[in-house]
Amino acid sequence: MKKITILGIIITGLLQSSCGEDFLNQTDPTKVGVDVFYKNEAQVKQALNGVYGQIQGITNSAYLFGEFQTDNTTIDLNPSDRGGAGGWEAFEFSTVNSGNGEIANLWNSYYATLYNLNLTLEKMQEATLDDAPKKEIEGQLKFLRGYLYFNLVQYFGDVVIVTSTLATPDPAFDLVRSPQTEVWAQVEKDLKEAAALLPAKYTNAADKGRATKGAALSLLGKSYLVNKKYAETATTLKEVTTLGYALNANYADNFDPSPAKKNGVESIFEIQYQGDNDLGEQSSFEYVFAPRVSKGAVTGYAAGGNGGRNAPTNDIIETYEKGDLRKDISLKPSFTLDGKVYPVPYVNKYNYAHTIVQRTNTNWPVLRYADVLLMLAEAINEQTGPTAEALDYLNQIRKRAGLTALSGLDKTTFRTAVLKERRLELAFENQRWFDLKRTMTPAQWAAFMNAHGAKERAKPTIDRGNVPFNSTDYVYTENEYFLPIPAPQILINAKLTQNPGY
Repeated sequence: MKKITILGIIITGLLQSSCGEDFLNQTDPTKVGVDVFYKNEAQVKQALNGVYGQIQGITNSAYLFGEFQTDNTTIDLNPSDRGGAGGWEAFEFSTVNSGNGEIANLWNSYYATLYNLNLTLEKMQEATLDDAPKKEIEGQLKFLRGYLYFNLVQYFGDVVIVTSTLATPDPAFDLVRSPQTEVWAQVEKDLKEAAALLPAKYTNAADKGRATKGAALSLLGKSYLVNKKYAETATTLKEVTTLGYALNANYADNFDPSPAKKNGVESIFEIQYQGDNDLGEQSSFEYVFAPRVSKGAVTGYAAGGNGGRNAPTNDIIETYEKGDLRKDISLKPSFTLDGKVYPVPYVNKYNYAHTIVQRTNTNWPVLRYADVLLMLAEAINEQTGPTAEALDYLNQIRKRAGLTALSGLDKTTFRTAVLKERRLELAFENQRWFDLKRTMTPAQWAAFMNAHGAKERAKPTIDRGNVPFNSTDYVYTENEYFLPIPAPQILINAKLTQNPGY
């Protein structure tokens, strides 16, 4: 595989990663601050923390891609303010084009993060570091690079592979997209190396929440699953089952940000946030997902504004079985304000008490042990059918949800059952779009989403206030299986090429 250097096409990424000076006025922008930093363990860890911080930013809008453009969620439309119609609303109505600002931000933020990540990997080799922390930091960075490319290749298909930095930006204008097979090979390479470097647990309590061996193996297993390498999936994920993870007895504990429950026994990797202070590390998903006119009925604070985004659809609400304990934890079908009930559903999974408006402590789950068990069940079924082992993994999840165990399934009905369980167990955790894509061809996916769109057009989950649908709303085509390459990037470097249909 060709080793490609820092993505100079992302001039904005280079700008963001500088020390605040104008990129165009720098003689050598890659040297700003570099020669006086990365000298010791504390500085390298500071750089690592900066990468984690950038991934926080990426995660803040990831619901647009993982949930909003699927059958899981919809929009609490504001009839008097359609300012988001050309941006974030487009992911709900399938009207995304290459000029979409959210697409540009997605691309830029990923490659800006990769720049800082790769720079840290390079410069730490010259730092004064003991062997143990050096391995841990290198392992975390390689896990994070694998995670970034795991997402990028599924978002865009062929993408530019970045594994080192440039001395000058000029060669970046000759970079091209690498085939998906090469991107997946890079993902596997990074995750295998990360798993070999990372500990199962950190000895320092302050490092809780950082990437571990279990995180690297879990994401590696998921990468194999996406590529239908079922034997490799099962072998890799069975190793995760030996590392001390377990299901929480209470499903809600996975999302509870209190110190006693955050990063608990089921957590394999989650994006860390810290609210209730002025440090700038807070999350605010609760406010983004709260119904627009709910004031403080959902968040507890009338101030701060509510987004009305990512609202659960009628379809997912109706998919829960009677008695499923996850339903009431994951979503609410309505809210009450001033004694009046408003039939507007909202995601409840991230709603917890906090002391400062818009500054919540809630983490975002990326990998949970429940996910591992469901992937194992799926991988075994795809190889040999629904064995007792596969059924046990699936039924562990159902038992925790308060549901009866399944039995008597054949390979096809088990496949349907495990995918339904994934939808509900991992609801609103940005897993749905990837699951739909990896289990459907582009034609199947387009047909599935068109059927969903027809249902929403006929009976919208949330009243639209007399705003009519456009003729292009909820019309899906096979090309939308991948997002478009941002138009500004192709203007900068025509060698990138655009995805078909955009």
